[in-house]
Amino acid sequence: MKPERNMSNKQWWQPALSLFVRLSSWIAFPVVTAVFLGNWLDKKYGSEPFGLIAVVGIAFIFSMIGLVYETGKEYQEILKNEKIKSKIKGDEK
Repeated sequence: MKPERNMSNKQWWQPALSLFVRLSSWIAFPVVTAVFLGNWLDKKYGSEPFGLIAVVGIAFIFSMIGLVYETGKEYQEILKNEKIKSKIKGDEK
């Protein structure tokens, strides 16, 4: 029989992977969507390359706002965990 593993040791990489996916999606999805939308607008109105540049610029701003928001949430979570750890270490002494 295999010894039972501690779940926290088995899945130590999941929070990092989750953060990577969330932050990457804030970059990839708006920019990819903007490229398709910008190309469509350029073809429809004959405004090459200004539609693409404008929409990608808006997507960049949207991405930066999302990245700052997600990073702030993660930072608050880290601070909360550090406070909990320091309280536990303080109680042990």
